[in-house]
Amino acid sequence: MIGKIKYLLLIILVLDFAEATGQNGQVMYFMNLPESHLINPALRPSNSVYIGLPVISGINLNINNNFVNFSDVIIKGQAKDSIITFLHPDYNVDKFLAKIKDKNFLEPETMIQLLGVGFSVGKDTYIFLDINERVDCNVVLPGDLFRLALKGNEGFTGSKIDLSSLRGDIKYYHEFGAGFSRNFTDRLRIGIKGKLLLGVAAASIDNRALGITVNDDYSHTIDANLAVNLSGPVNVTMDSKNNIDSIEFDNNRFKTSSGIRDFFSGKKNTGLGLDLGATYTLSDRIEVSASVTDLGFIKWGKDITNLKANNQFEFSGLNMKDVLNGTKTIDEVGNDMLDSLKNAFVVSNTKVPFTTYLPFNFSMGGSYNVTKQFSVGLLSSTRIIRKQVREALTLSANINIGSAFSASIAYTAENHQYDNLGAGLGFRAGVTQFYLVTDRIPIMWNRIRNDNSNIIVPAKWNTFNLRMGMNLVFGNRTNEKKDKPMILVE
Repeated sequence: MIGKIKYLLLIILVLDFAEATGQNGQVMYFMNLPESHLINPALRPSNSVYIGLPVISGINLNINNNFVNFSDVIIKGQAKDSIITFLHPDYNVDKFLAKIKDKNFLEPETMIQLLGVGFSVGKDTYIFLDINERVDCNVVLPGDLFRLALKGNEGFTGSKIDLSSLRGDIKYYHEFGAGFSRNFTDRLRIGIKGKLLLGVAAASIDNRALGITVNDDYSHTIDANLAVNLSGPVNVTMDSKNNIDSIEFDNNRFKTSSGIRDFFSGKKNTGLGLDLGATYTLSDRIEVSASVTDLGFIKWGKDITNLKANNQFEFSGLNMKDVLNGTKTIDEVGNDMLDSLKNAFVVSNTKVPFTTYLPFNFSMGGSYNVTKQFSVGLLSSTRIIRKQVREALTLSANINIGSAFSASIAYTAENHQYDNLGAGLGFRAGVTQFYLVTDRIPIMWNRIRNDNSNIIVPAKWNTFNLRMGMNLVFGNRTNEKKDKPMILVE
């Protein structure tokens, strides 16, 4: 099992370098799509009824990271026609470390809509239901952790490195949502959505204190007061000192259909969520809106394992410099690191439940209808994950021709990046509506050649968000003059 954990750590490291800085729906916000209520529950599409088919109705992939471009992973080497990666001895480590921040975050997430339904009740009310499968991961890595791993011990000898900002959690859960929106006045529309959350599996780091002292002999002394809480089918074997001997997945859980159903049911891992939104029409041409989404939590009480480190211990495996200079393989470094770490944790027999909170989003937007079919929009988005705040400002141009055609092109400034273009397209053929929305379209590309390959990679690709799907839609409200959705024509 230690080997499996090692490869998982390596996958996380690779994901760190596939940087993206998260955008979650900025392009879709001003489009005439039923899925817009996921961003602001007050937004209402022009069709009267929509049905999102299982799985194909909506897939969302978002990868967030704030410190490295894709072009920093695969680059042209010093030798003619050579291609190297960030682990090659010729790689410019100092250039890479210059981009490292004090707090470096990685936030991949995936959402698959299993079912979506929305329908109008009279002229003023819109009701919607959806079932989503969601996976969220949030990791923060201190900058000194990279510097110590890639540059070695020389610059830290005799000093203590504060790693108290290290954190991480990953959770897989079902989301059942139901809500409605309604015109409370001719100008004001309010939407609300409640959610039942059922957790499948999770891992969370509770870091109260963590520091590394680099000794004169280059060994590391770690002072730790942290815990790793797990909810999932794992078996932890302890030695005589209650240290970890092995961690193994409980494969027996998946040998029967009842065991599989029990695992995926989410029983005893329950939580609640809430979305709130509003739109207000200032004039025939101007509309403003605001929303708060994904306010929620999950309390994990099933298959609990508490791993705790509250002591001082010696550690010798954190040295990626050995990989860079070729004296060790990354496989060997991974083994050394895990051998040191597994003796640091003791297994708690208390099985204490733990709680994780959803990253939530706050958005404020406004649109100006230049013509009946064309509008421009401005959207401010703030994403809050514990104490971390991500902000983005998006300017978009949008075309909405009833329920037949919707398109948007957007420019977003976020995380000190100012070349972020996004685009969205949705069109209706009969009762079928197709849509594709993406952020951060690479503009500049690099070509890397050698004798065996010709690779084209984005020059500055640091954001990736993709939504796509197909809906069944019926009816069209564009002839109703007293109930128009945001920026849509009548």
